[in-house]
Amino acid sequence: MMTTLKEAEAILPPKIIDDLKEAFKEFKLSESQKDKAIKLVIDLYNKSKFEPGEAMGVVAAQSISEPGTQMTMRTYHVAGAASIQVTLGLPRLIEIFDARRVPKTPSMKIYLKKSYDTREKAGKIAAQLQETTLANITTRPIIDILNAEVEFLLSSEVMKERGINMKIIPDVIKETIAIKNVSIRMKTNSVVVKPLKETTISELQKLKTKLLKVHVHGVKSITQVIVVQQGTEWVLTTMGSNLAKVLELPEVDGTRTVTNNIHEVLKVLGVEAARSVILEEAILTMKEQGLDVDVRHLMLVADTMTSDGIIRTIGRYGVAGSKGSVLARANFEETVKHLTKATVTGERDNLESIVENVMINQVVPVGTGMFDLTFKPKKKD
Repeated sequence: MMTTLKEAEAILPPKIIDDLKEAFKEFKLSESQKDKAIKLVIDLYNKSKFEPGEAMGVVAAQSISEPGTQMTMRTYHVAGAASIQVTLGLPRLIEIFDARRVPKTPSMKIYLKKSYDTREKAGKIAAQLQETTLANITTRPIIDILNAEVEFLLSSEVMKERGINMKIIPDVIKETIAIKNVSIRMKTNSVVVKPLKETTISELQKLKTKLLKVHVHGVKSITQVIVVQQGTEWVLTTMGSNLAKVLELPEVDGTRTVTNNIHEVLKVLGVEAARSVILEEAILTMKEQGLDVDVRHLMLVADTMTSDGIIRTIGRYGVAGSKGSVLARANFEETVKHLTKATVTGERDNLESIVENVMINQVVPVGTGMFDLTFKPKKKD
């Protein structure tokens, strides 16, 4: 019996129907082949469905954490020939699910628009992107104790390589909020900064340290940029991340450019984009370790972390710590704190979930425990 696409629409989700239509066009299947494909997809879909009352949270937790025990502690992975290191393995998985404010090795993958997709143009954009401080273009900072001033010998080679005009250096220093009451003058290959009031050697040392950190050129927080060829296009991989500023650049393809900093994505693009990054980063981490985890388990975790419109950690201050059940919270961590607070405030536990029912030796409300069986005996004559 033939199964048509219209009949399949009553069984399968719209996304799978759309994928089937695309596959039929791509592979130019005959009617009999289409029928076989539809039947196979329906069969796989029915096998993938869960039973009513299945403890999906427990299954997801087990399906992620069991392979997680086999993950290596290898922290770094080299991305490209120029050795940009990114955190992977178990430490990265912990970072994702703990929703760390800043990852240990923040990085970006920047895609360019077609008109800029050449090695030469990509190299120039990389030079513009890389953050340059006064320390990066200074060959030697000198503290002149006699004249109570600090002189910075500048490297003309580095400035030429990064497209920096020496004339902008005094203006950049003047604009720095943290450094005031100084006079600035230029020499042939150096810039001299002199405090306008009497200064000790210790204060000159502090001034030198502050000045070396002054941002001169590029995008803040992006400390390293390498150009990598992926297939037929050139992609910029960075150490450091600043999504908001990078997306402002006209050369950048904002639809594909990504960062591994989840909170940065939340701030710039919103909670749906942050949820996608959590999911993609978790999948990437698992695949890099050669572990095969069904994407639906990871989707459930990503959805749970972002369901309130913010990013919540999986832990005492996030998902586990905000459960409605007092006993469930007490079972996880900080037992005395939760029980004491609940006692003082008169909090009530309705015993609606798994953990609290296990604790008091009741049937858990999952599977066959979700319903009550009623028996009505026949009346005796």
